Amino acid sequence: MVSLAPRIPLNDGHSIPQIGLGTWPLGDDDVASVIVDAAQLGYRHIDTAAKYGNEKGVGAGIAATGLARDELFVTTKLDGQFQGDDRAIRGLDASLGRLGLDHVDLLLIHWPLPQRDEYISTFRTFAKLMEEGKTRSIGVSNFKPAHLERLVAETGITPVVNQIELNPYVVRAEQRAANDHLGVVTESWSPLAPGTGLLTDARILRIAGEHGRTPGQVILRWHVQQGLVAIPKSRTHERLAHNLAVFDFELTADDLAAIGEFAEGPDAGVDSDVSGH
Repeated sequence: MVSLAPRIPLNDGHSIPQIGLGTWPLGDDDVASVIVDAAQLGYRHIDTAAKYGNEKGVGAGIAATGLARDELFVTTKLDGQFQGDDRAIRGLDASLGRLGLDHVDLLLIHWPLPQRDEYISTFRTFAKLMEEGKTRSIGVSNFKPAHLERLVAETGITPVVNQIELNPYVVRAEQRAANDHLGVVTESWSPLAPGTGLLTDARILRIAGEHGRTPGQVILRWHVQQGLVAIPKSRTHERLAHNLAVFDFELTADDLAAIGEFAEGPDAGVDSDVSGH
């Protein structure tokens, strides 16, 4: 029997599975088989973007799962070329064509790009797309508190999600507090911080040993216990399985306190406006 992640309520009445499958940087040729494997393990949340260049493969994978459309939560993102002047209409239509879907569950502005000052009009276009049924929910990615507050003030619409880089080394305290204040779910990209040493950090290894879990499971459980949505990525069956199997144990208060000391700063990490994710 597959294990499904619990769902987190969104501020528009919908909900999102708390663990999803990140698909960047997999290409069309690789991602379809990974999605099929993940679906068989119990994943019901798939994250992609126009910028990733893999929506066609993601769509092929979704079709190959054999799952009914309403069993899967699919996110895509539109980047800067689709900001302003209703360009997002063309952008989402193209994404839906590549995905082979008539709607996505969540549509995100990939980056705020404040120097272009078009994210307000873009989000208004997103609202039109939602009214037309081409997306069920709308949100943002890599938005800082000032961007988010202005967006809500000028459009009267609160995004359901702000997807940001977040992990125990990069805790984004200010951004998470702003999201919480507005009722926006925080979603973590790069939740395992590959290539940073987090997965081999002696403190994580100690906690993992005490719980009989992998380091990745400890880190994802840290996300889960804080009410975050996380979208780890992997192409291997074993790691896909491990990443989803984080709902049958709990980190202690001491564990959480120890992990809370990891951060290099309250908002350490790359500038989200120029991130390649």
